[in-house]
Amino acid sequence: MDRRKFIVGSFVTGLSVKAAATAALDQCGSVFTPSQTQGPFYPGERSFGLDTDLTWVPGRSTRALGDVIYVRGRVVDHLCRPIENANVEIWQACATGKYNSQRDPNPAVLDPNFKYWAETFTNKNGEYMFKTIRPGAYPAADDWDRPPHIHFKVTKLGYHELITQMYFEGEALNDRDLIIRNLPSPERDSVIVDFQPSPAGFEPRSLTGSFEVKLRPVQARA
Repeated sequence: MDRRKFIVGSFVTGLSVKAAATAALDQCGSVFTPSQTQGPFYPGERSFGLDTDLTWVPGRSTRALGDVIYVRGRVVDHLCRPIENANVEIWQACATGKYNSQRDPNPAVLDPNFKYWAETFTNKNGEYMFKTIRPGAYPAADDWDRPPHIHFKVTKLGYHELITQMYFEGEALNDRDLIIRNLPSPERDSVIVDFQPSPAGFEPRSLTGSFEVKLRPVQARA
């Protein structure tokens, strides 16, 4: 092949690949899931278990108090491609707004039948799911009540670790929350989830919400 034709062809191919990547990124959207504070109640490392149902504690016969919800979604990269085997941890307060931590000053009562924490790995489609309860609000300061939220920690080799929080659409406290208000509008919208009646096969009268997590690759250009 003529050298000039080879160079031109390679250049055009490179432009085509870049254009395709740019189009995929435009279609996917450029908003990464925002990083938010871990908070003081992260439970730390525990023995991994496959049980992602936080509404029952092994060995107990009573289910956790509160409204049952399913939190499911995908973990994706900057082009919205699914990330397999990403580690997804969640932790939260129980229905009374109390964390299972000695550092929590909230005088609310702990729920001994709630697990408070779980983790899983995404499947080949980047999907994960947890069964839990809608957490309660709690006082963060004299003039500040934090809205119900669930903490997420998502890790995968080759991507920046993400610690964030997921909120509930329609919650009045969202508008006054100092942490949510500190997020730019597109990022804020990405962490507020609409929960709707669960489909057939899920627990009756439960709600299900979808929370997509977009991770930043360590070296890829956003």
